Amino acid sequence: MSDTVCVVGAGQMGSGIAQVAAVAGYDVRLVDVAPNQLEQARSGIEASLARLVEKGRVEPGDAEAALGRIETASEPGPADLAIEAATEDVDLKLRIFRDLDAAAGDGAVLASNTSSIPITRLAAATSRPDRVVGMHFMNPVPLMPLVELIRGLETSDEAAGIVRAAAERMGKTVAESRDYPGFIANRILLPMINEAVYCLMEGVGNRESIDTVMKLGMSHPLGPLQLADLIGLDTCLAIMEVLHDGLGDSKYRPCPLLRSYVEAGRLGRKSGRGFYEYG
Repeated sequence: MSDTVCVVGAGQMGSGIAQVAAVAGYDVRLVDVAPNQLEQARSGIEASLARLVEKGRVEPGDAEAALGRIETASEPGPADLAIEAATEDVDLKLRIFRDLDAAAGDGAVLASNTSSIPITRLAAATSRPDRVVGMHFMNPVPLMPLVELIRGLETSDEAAGIVRAAAERMGKTVAESRDYPGFIANRILLPMINEAVYCLMEGVGNRESIDTVMKLGMSHPLGPLQLADLIGLDTCLAIMEVLHDGLGDSKYRPCPLLRSYVEAGRLGRKSGRGFYEYG
């Protein structure tokens, strides 16, 4: 069984992936070019594990051992499984996959946490397209039980099996998707969020009413505008653009208000302001 995991990108998703991998017993190398991001990620993982210990979901000794299995670095290194968890930017991800192809080792499987970018396109940047797989975790990673597994055009059964086994070892349930823009999760979720932003822009309802309808009427734990703030409005916009460009259908046109908020730097929780304000 593979026992070393390299996670590239120490943001919210990458640090969450590093945490669940370490709790599952993997030795983890968490990579980011920004030293302050790595420091923030480690402190965030410590706080997350402490909350899980407090709730009785992780044993104190297991949490301490998991922290001991995470090292931070500025560059990727050899690993059995390398997971890219960078910002939803095609050029950045392609560059990371070229770097991982050179650094991870000949037998490594390269996975992407992309929420919408075609796996086949990422795989083509490597010398091993048969060993590139989509491994899309949900946010927040330590709490959400789903991993969406996406096979590129060349992905082998062996590579897909390795990623499935790794996800299950991390305590996740796997749902498999074909390699179409947005896959399953965001092909359904993001148009709903985008439509909620249209409702706000057109004055159909205010933010509270829109979110209340979806929470109380459809039993969603978060309203779509609250969820957009959690995901990040820039990420929501990027996914809608992938859907619009990849499928060529006007129903995926990003709402102009969503674009305006991103241009203004109102990105949601991570910037302190999106559709709601955060202290």
